[in-house]
Amino acid sequence: MQNQNEPPVEANPDQDDQTVEIDLSSITILDLTSFQLPDLDLVELPPNLIDLDLTTNRLSNLDSRIANLINLRKLSFRQNLFNDAAIEPISSWESLTGLEELILRDNKLTKIPDVGIFKKLLVFDVSFNEITSLQGLSKASSTIKELYVSKNEVTKMEEIDHLHELQILELGSNRLRVMENLQNFTKLQELWLGRNRIKVINLCGLSCIKKISLQSNRLTSMIGLEECNALEEIYLSHNGIAKMEGLSKLVNLRVLDVSSNKLTSVDDIQNLTR
Repeated sequence: MQNQNEPPVEANPDQDDQTVEIDLSSITILDLTSFQLPDLDLVELPPNLIDLDLTTNRLSNLDSRIANLINLRKLSFRQNLFNDAAIEPISSWESLTGLEELILRDNKLTKIPDVGIFKKLLVFDVSFNEITSLQGLSKASSTIKELYVSKNEVTKMEEIDHLHELQILELGSNRLRVMENLQNFTKLQELWLGRNRIKVINLCGLSCIKKISLQSNRLTSMIGLEECNALEEIYLSHNGIAKMEGLSKLVNLRVLDVSSNKLTSVDDIQNLTR
């Protein structure tokens, strides 16, 4: 405790209001999730960013500075307010040659944006928008391994047959009636088509798929799965299936969901009981 007779200790001006200088060039990941930002005007973007996450903000226009982040690999605009016109400039961002993951999920898009300039793209997500057609995907790089277009208003599986590297395809919660144009997906592991209007299973001869979801469709038969001997998980709940069939050859099957159908007996599941 300071003696009252001693003079007060003066503050050292060199110790007050000290600021820590950060070398922005050393920052490679910037996560601004849930900041509710209307724009990035007050945000300084480190030049060497690899991962920029802008999830859950109120962005409605692209910041042109992002186009100069030449090291960027992952870019997420998930849950913002971008419409088609606002996202269009991305098609000319030629400096982002190494971009591998582009997330445009949960915005206000009505069409597939032109992402053909990203020649190394691996993951492309436009789920939870208002997209009515897959037209435009023909421009997307054939390097894509994961494509997510769930919760839109797509009516036809088109312009996807060039995606030979595809491993995951998510088209659930759309308005699809027919399974088609899947024959080139020789590396496809997961196919998610739940909550559509599909009546017949048609995997176009594919035998590589491990997981398939067709719940909440208009199926009346399980025929179409019998040649897919790599299948491990099948989800067919909430359909009109009356008979279990075509499962005897599926030696790798471990999960089968056929709840809420019209089945009166359970059979042809010897592989599941092993």
